[in-house]
Amino acid sequence: MFIHTSYVCIVIDCNMAKEKLSEMVAERIKKDIAAKKYKTGEKIPAEPELMEAYQVGRSSVREAIKSLAMAGVLRVQQGNGTFVNEQATAQPLDQRLHNADFDEINAVRMLLETELVKLAVDHHTQADLDAMHQHLTDRRHAIETENKQACTNADIAFHTAIATASRNKVLADLYDYFTLSIRSLFSKREQQGIAHFAMSHYLHDALFDAIRGKKKKEALKIIQQILSNNY
Repeated sequence: MFIHTSYVCIVIDCNMAKEKLSEMVAERIKKDIAAKKYKTGEKIPAEPELMEAYQVGRSSVREAIKSLAMAGVLRVQQGNGTFVNEQATAQPLDQRLHNADFDEINAVRMLLETELVKLAVDHHTQADLDAMHQHLTDRRHAIETENKQACTNADIAFHTAIATASRNKVLADLYDYFTLSIRSLFSKREQQGIAHFAMSHYLHDALFDAIRGKKKKEALKIIQQILSNNY
């Protein structure tokens, strides 16, 4: 079947436009919260009212609410509506994560990755294993060539592949959001170069083998060892 390239471009442009609109709506909602139009603890208007207020479509409103809920600005209660969180006017979540210390970030990382590894053992596909193996190969090559940035990229990609293999989209999305903080932590450990990547590579290989072999207890033991040693 032939699909004209101009049609593809229109679809891409439309998707980009929706993303920009949802971002604009999210910013408008945050400004209205700051201006006390939507007060702390109160329910914001329903989708039709927001569509009319901001002159956008339903999908843009939904994406805006989703992003604000993930950021902790809004709280969605199924069947009751969407409410302004008490901490909506506080420091944004991404900024709080950026300012968090290493132990706080690593504690949350341990909770997330432990659950993701557990699920990945049960739900991975061959495509997931192929992706993990490729990222490990890239990680090893980056260590051998002493390329710290490539090490960071490959390491995060490997753990993200595990998150994808969990088949839990909510947890995977949370982990994807959280990788910004993990990357920041790696950059703060500049003085260590690639040493911590090299020392932990055998553990990452072992984790891959355990996931592939569906050895859940072994996989959980290894991920805890990786994280407890701040690898």
